[in-house]
Amino acid sequence: MYSRWIVTLTSAAAAAVLLPAPSMAAGSALPPQCSGTAPIRCHFDVAPGNYDVTVDLGSSARAASTAMSVEARRQVLSAVATTAGQVVRTTATVNVRNPEGQPTSTAGTPGLSITFDGSAPAIGSLTVKPAVAPLAVYLAGDSTVCDQSTAPYTGWGQMFPARVRSGAVIANYADSGESSGSFLSNSALFPRMKPLIKSKDLVFIQFGHNDKQTTATAFRDNLARMVNGVRERGGVPVLVTPPVRRLFSGSKLTATALHVNGRGVDLPAVIRTLGRSSNVPVIDLTAKSKALVESLGPSASQQLFLTREAGDNTHFSVYGATQMSNLVVQGVREQNLSLTGYLR
Repeated sequence: MYSRWIVTLTSAAAAAVLLPAPSMAAGSALPPQCSGTAPIRCHFDVAPGNYDVTVDLGSSARAASTAMSVEARRQVLSAVATTAGQVVRTTATVNVRNPEGQPTSTAGTPGLSITFDGSAPAIGSLTVKPAVAPLAVYLAGDSTVCDQSTAPYTGWGQMFPARVRSGAVIANYADSGESSGSFLSNSALFPRMKPLIKSKDLVFIQFGHNDKQTTATAFRDNLARMVNGVRERGGVPVLVTPPVRRLFSGSKLTATALHVNGRGVDLPAVIRTLGRSSNVPVIDLTAKSKALVESLGPSASQQLFLTREAGDNTHFSVYGATQMSNLVVQGVREQNLSLTGYLR
């Protein structure tokens, strides 16, 4: 017979705290909202909003390895390994939106869908409660950021929540195919997101991939309109330069890979200049991803993208999206944004 303990995770860097386990044996029965074994799928009929999900990971009878994602493949917890009799209690703050994936899509179901996978998932107690005034981080961007519904396509915004602990929430409004202009004009995108922004919420703004024929003036003006719109709501805009494409000339990336568009506009340079002139923090994901991709070279960098699977040198694999998310986290720390205190 195993002794059982609960490990409460406050952050990845914090020391684990051992507490006596409650009388309910984790892993002995699934919560009524859940079914399946590998993966375990759960659903809660809740309205759109932000929720704290608290779950006991592990089993009284066996070793387990359990990861957690919500809605449209949005990763909120990387795999947690537990020994037999060990239970890890963790809380994640998640955003529920209808539709649950890309804002212009109709895919998904109302409410909150949660998936527990990993090599041997096991859960016990599971509760969903409205979150009280979390720090919201809104993502405005294109297909390299968005919640992609179909694997292996993965936006870095799908992997970003796994780096954020409870008390902060990622609300991903990025959408495939959007340019700086279309994101402003589509009623499902910036016009819908803007009224939700509260004082001190962060809004990450990344465009460039689909601004292939946008002039420098139009690109700057579009981004400035978003910056000003965020500030009108009391939010904090953060500009993010676009990640590179995997297009090499020898061992170096081409100008197209670095987002010099068809009109000769260096789009990341426009973003950097706007950041300086408007006192907006800039996460230079172009420079960071350039350094990563060039360091790997033409062959090894294929693992970041869908080169082998689809001949696609723009969109990311799960691994690539995770690496891009890590670079964004690096930028959050460098800019000392308010989200820094919530990073795992």
